Amino acid sequence: MFSIQNIRVLFSGNLLFDQVSFLINPNDKIGLVGANGAGKSTLLKLLARDMELDSGEIAIPQDKTVGYLPQELRNESTLSIFDETQKAFIQLNDLEKKIEQLNHQLNTRSDYESDEYLNLAHELSDAMERFQILGGGNREAEIEKVLLGLGFTTEEFSRPLSTFSGGWRMRIEIAKILLQRPDLLLLDEPVNHLDIESIEWLENFLKNYSGAVVLVAHDRVFLDSVTTRTIEISKKRIYDYKMPYSDYVQERQLRMVGEQAAYTNQQKQIQEIEQFVERFRYQATKAKQVQSRVKMLNRIDRIEVDTIEKSAIRFRFQDAPSSGKIVVETQKLSKQFGDNLVLNQLDFALLKGEKLAFVGKNGMGKTTLARIIVGENDFEGELKIGYNVKIGYYAQNQAEYLDLTKSVFETIDDVATGDLRKKVRDILGAFLFSGETIDKKVSVLSGGEKSRLALAKLLLEPYNLLVLDEPTNHLDIQSKDILKNALIQYNGSLIIVSHDRDFLLGLTDKVIEFKKAATKEHLGDIREFLEKRKIESLQQLDIQNKASKTKDRLKSNSNSKQAYLQKKERDKGLRKLETRLQQFELEIEQLEKEVKNADEQLIDPEKYKSLINNKHFYENYQKTKTRLENRLLEWENLSLQIEVEKN
Repeated sequence: MFSIQNIRVLFSGNLLFDQVSFLINPNDKIGLVGANGAGKSTLLKLLARDMELDSGEIAIPQDKTVGYLPQELRNESTLSIFDETQKAFIQLNDLEKKIEQLNHQLNTRSDYESDEYLNLAHELSDAMERFQILGGGNREAEIEKVLLGLGFTTEEFSRPLSTFSGGWRMRIEIAKILLQRPDLLLLDEPVNHLDIESIEWLENFLKNYSGAVVLVAHDRVFLDSVTTRTIEISKKRIYDYKMPYSDYVQERQLRMVGEQAAYTNQQKQIQEIEQFVERFRYQATKAKQVQSRVKMLNRIDRIEVDTIEKSAIRFRFQDAPSSGKIVVETQKLSKQFGDNLVLNQLDFALLKGEKLAFVGKNGMGKTTLARIIVGENDFEGELKIGYNVKIGYYAQNQAEYLDLTKSVFETIDDVATGDLRKKVRDILGAFLFSGETIDKKVSVLSGGEKSRLALAKLLLEPYNLLVLDEPTNHLDIQSKDILKNALIQYNGSLIIVSHDRDFLLGLTDKVIEFKKAATKEHLGDIREFLEKRKIESLQQLDIQNKASKTKDRLKSNSNSKQAYLQKKERDKGLRKLETRLQQFELEIEQLEKEVKNADEQLIDPEKYKSLINNKHFYENYQKTKTRLENRLLEWENLSLQIEVEKN
């Protein structure tokens, strides 16, 4: 158990934490949440002993280890990625060296009966036993498993780390920390450096992790999948919820309603006391009562509430200028970097109003195609940009195009037009700029702040095609929701490169999957793409299982009785599956009737009036729809399994 007791921290002269206390249990999976600047990263640094407390105590048992992944970490190693990852096994590596030294000493001695020789032999035996206990024989297999899970290929294991980009180098740091398997794992924005497949792998790894995990992430799906506890940092304190993120959001809304009511009551009480003091301040007969009220005012613990509810901030894009029906079209387009063929004979088309998501592992060509479309990369083949298409592009280096001499407010005010000019401060607030920060010069902003400002600026200009490459990397969850709502209402065409599943959900009409210099089009949004991929994986697994079973049966065909019994058992299992499928179909039919009946009631104006405040009706309606969706997916998977078994 890790104990945080009454910690107090001053940061740049401001009080960040005031008497904060909580416990971390051995298997806790905790998500740290809070507004930008609330102290999430600082708290991780304190737990990792990378930062000093002003007062209080963080107690970590002596026999417990802590692993910490900061947001940014530059590794200049010249080793191969496999050798660099092996550094995770410091204790094992030291033991291995010790075993080699002991073996060498024993091989060069001939005094086999001496006490020194026997002591060396015992020491070697102990070292070898500990080496096996710590899993020394499985190091290479463990390294390979983690590196493959994080998106590396076996061909890349021997490549020097220095030849990889910063994002891939961070993956190596993630791999090293995971392989160390510390008792407390601290992760600050780990998913920023991963693609969707690697994020899903990391989710499964952390869910099954035997130690405690405390992480900061702005990925709602990732938090819900991994964490079972949420700690919110707000107003120098923490609020501890024994639930994952989405449940916490609902509970937080209830808490804020209660806080607002308490705040209103307290303000009324303060106003009454102040009025009494002001009224009788100069009356000698009331001096004692006045003094008592003044002391009462000083003793009141003032309730703080958020003055702005960010989720209420909304803004729309300007209407997209009219364009031709075909916005972008490529024919036999190819792109190669040295010997690396990234895009091969690509035929691609984007129609007016379409919204596409580019997904796939890093390095598969998503950003390359985006850069080709906006004119920043050369290529072979044909590319046609449609009539009157005006492209807005957000890239990782977008911040380099900002005017450093202007303030944050001026940067946005210069491009805002119409009704948007009245909402400049709200828009800046949505992108985490408020108070004095809006008057800062762009030249003094951090890299993340410049990126957010560049995104806000881009979204205010009139374009009919937006090409956005990882636009959410520097946004918190509330700001991502605001951006997503604006993109949903946007009436132009959209190409978005992103690994954020929650952000992409319901945003696009198609998903373009990039894989091995080719692309594959999937209709629907990211949920349908991921479900389809799971079904394809299940089908592949069933085919492999079927092939394995067939191979086993061939080996035993000499025994006809055994073959007959196997077929009988298989047919019996198939009948059970078909019976279960029929049960699903009956349940689906009933659920569809219930949903249809509820929909008809909601459409009927008279019935709708009686239902508008019926919380029980809406809860049942939502549960029925969710059950129907789950049963349809289960029916589809079971149908696929039966088809494979029959073949």
